[in-house]
Amino acid sequence: MNTVRKQRLMLVMFIVAVSTLGVGLTVYAMRENMNYFYPPSKILAGDAPMGRSIRAGGCVVPGTVERADDSLLVRFDVTDGIGQISVTFDEILPDLFAEGEAVVLTGMLDREGVFVASKVLAKHDEQYTPPEVADTLQVDDTANHTAKCKGMSYDS
Repeated sequence: MNTVRKQRLMLVMFIVAVSTLGVGLTVYAMRENMNYFYPPSKILAGDAPMGRSIRAGGCVVPGTVERADDSLLVRFDVTDGIGQISVTFDEILPDLFAEGEAVVLTGMLDREGVFVASKVLAKHDEQYTPPEVADTLQVDDTANHTAKCKGMSYDS
């Protein structure tokens, strides 16, 4: 093999090696930042990872919202009509947060199975529910993503 071919081959091998390393590092970095969505029933079934940031959502169970007197800490339950999980949140809740309304939560599960939320997103208006929540709830019209939080049976 002559020198020019050898140099070309080495250059191609170097480019392939650097590209492979770059793709591998990118995939590894993205894996650390991905938040997967889990409905309460999947969390209770043990499908959600512990100690890793995930998203959860459903309807706030009426009568479960408890606010601390001396801090911003709020405890409430969220259901998808099948399972029900306990949630804690230690920041200011959105104005649209209410019992019987849809929420999407970002946070982690603790060792006791309580979802410690770092972010709470509340339903926007009477006709809208985030698609990922609507898909896990008992729905009348999946095209419009309308959840039946108001008519949902909260016995679980």
